[in-house]
Parts: sequence; structure tokens; C-alpha cells
Amino acid sequence: MLTIENLKAFGANVQEGVSRCLNDEQFYIDLVKSVLPDERIDELERCIAEKDLDKAFEVAHALKGMYGNISLTPIYEPICEMTELLRSRTDTDYSKMLYEAKAQKQRLIEISKF
Repeated sequence: MLTIENLKAFGANVQEGVSRCLNDEQFYIDLVKSVLPDERIDELERCIAEKDLDKAFEVAHALKGMYGNISLTPIYEPICEMTELLRSRTDTDYSKMLYEAKAQKQRLIEISKF
């Protein structure tokens, strides 16, 4: 079960996220739950593999906004790093950043199950 306490332990900036939700903790938790089924990290990985850096930037930028707005810092940080590299269409090895984002998202999914 997703709680404020386990989101804090996950590394989310809960205070910031809850404040964006008019200090409604349940609303914040519901927003976090709503991003769990999102599959755009996989889409980002595909775009990068296909060297479609324009589309990859669009996807990364959307993810940056989504994870940033709900202050899911462990996922936001690698996505943010990728977004800035993709903004300039940098052709580089994104595998470590993708791995970190996917691992942190999986970690969030796991803590939401209990």
C-alpha cells in the first residue's frame, strides 16, 4: 500500500508533492498511483534505440514534467538528465540513465503493492 511514509523512504520529495496537491495527502498518493501503469519509459528506450532523438526528447520531456510535478525524485533525476541531453539531440549511451529510471520505477511499483 502506498503511504506518505514509504514514499518518503523511496526518496520522493513528499512535502513538495503534497504542497502541489493543496496539502491533500490522499490526492498526492492517488496521483502517484496514477503514474504507475505509464509505459513511456519503455517508449523512450525504443526511441533512443531507433536513434529517433526528436521523439525521444518529446517523450523524455513529458516524463520529466510528470515525475517532476509529483516530486518522484529517484525517477525524475535520470529522466531530467536524459531530457537535457536529448534537448540538444546528443547521441550518447543512455543505458545507465534508462536503467536507473526503470529500476526506480520498478522499486516504486513494488512498494505500492504492500
